[in-house]
Amino acid sequence: MPFNITDFKGNFTLDGARPNLFEINVPVFNRKLTFTAKTAQLPGSTIGTVEIPYFGRTVKVAGNRTFPEWTVTVINDEDFVIRNQLERWMGRINGHESNLQRARFNQYAFDADVYQYGKQGNIIKSYTFIDMFPVDISPIDVSWDANDAIEEFAVTFQYQYWTSAEVAVA
Repeated sequence: MPFNITDFKGNFTLDGARPNLFEINVPVFNRKLTFTAKTAQLPGSTIGTVEIPYFGRTVKVAGNRTFPEWTVTVINDEDFVIRNQLERWMGRINGHESNLQRARFNQYAFDADVYQYGKQGNIIKSYTFIDMFPVDISPIDVSWDANDAIEEFAVTFQYQYWTSAEVAVA
């Protein structure tokens, strides 16, 4: 018998999570930086494969886990608060004029959190990026014909790995 809409709806014990209920927090230089982000991702990871040849066949075994770069699209404010902080952060990693690093790793790599909220405003899942730092801040496009728009820019981060916490849904 084909699956019908009533059966489909009956399989949901809870309502689906909404992708627009999230928050990003980064404690940069003893200051909590909460991003007004347009887009981000809950992180992913990949387990590599080691192929071992054996009598004309290939045996595949699990390899090391890798973590891709993490990119966030930030909504820019007129005071450039987030962008200025990110530019200072990158300036400590490598100066524009001096080409020198002004901070050690433990002074420029910070743990950051992403919270996924439920529709009642409670945190339903959290991720922590360990030792995160920015590696790219995209340009901001400006244009005479860009009416009814707000500036945005992308920031790409590297990190060592992420952890997650399951939160009980009330």
